[in-house]
Amino acid sequence: MSNNLLKGKRGIIFGALNDKSIAWKVAEKAVEQGATITLSNTAMALRMGGVNELGERLNAKVIPADATSVEELEVVFRESMEALGGQIDFVLHSIGMSPNVRKNIPYDDINYGFLGKTLDVSAISFHKMMQVAKKVDAIADHGSIVALTHIAAQRTFTGYNDMADAKSLLESFGRSFGYVYGRDKGVRVNTISQSPTPTTAGEGISGMNAFLDFAEKMSPLGNASADECADYCIVMFSDFTKKVTMQNLFHDGGFSNMGLTQAIVEDYIEKK
Repeated sequence: MSNNLLKGKRGIIFGALNDKSIAWKVAEKAVEQGATITLSNTAMALRMGGVNELGERLNAKVIPADATSVEELEVVFRESMEALGGQIDFVLHSIGMSPNVRKNIPYDDINYGFLGKTLDVSAISFHKMMQVAKKVDAIADHGSIVALTHIAAQRTFTGYNDMADAKSLLESFGRSFGYVYGRDKGVRVNTISQSPTPTTAGEGISGMNAFLDFAEKMSPLGNASADECADYCIVMFSDFTKKVTMQNLFHDGGFSNMGLTQAIVEDYIEKK
């Protein structure tokens, strides 16, 4: 159902891959709520996923780019403003990748070259994105930038590996750049810490199914779905959140404030 929350707004969605992606669902809901958008992902991701088909369906220009490249990000912002007819009102950063996770390399033996790649793709790309956008004056007054993160930035979860370090850095960039962007341009920057979600990237994390089950039992409202996260992103892009900035916003059914639930106690008793 559309409430036209984003009527007349222009946006860029980074990171959609397939219909499991949160970014994919954000793109669909943004257009449903009245926005016009462009989509961006790497050339390889565009070949592997269905982003071109999504672009056709949403009448959204697809711009291939490596988000770790300042030059390619400049192309994304300039082509987006040209295609959409003006400055951008909202941006979603939904990008993350760890070669150490993909190769099941344990945290105490990580490959440091891979770590550099993890940080560049999953976190530093966020800083590069905002730096480029600010330099080319791509974001409109009261614009909104959102990046997706995870509670592993604050707490240790087995299997999350160096992605936890990347998410910690990502959240720090959100606060630090959020101050500068808000002060200079009135642009707000926030991160959304989402429940474990069975996306293509999430399914690559060791023990993901166990974590999904644990988080479901620990969260009073249960795990937040990709669709529900997309709804939250839409609210953060809308004019209803003009004074919300530099925040890490937990969207996890209450998981982040729980210590122990009755469901976990009963699980433990049954297994004994």
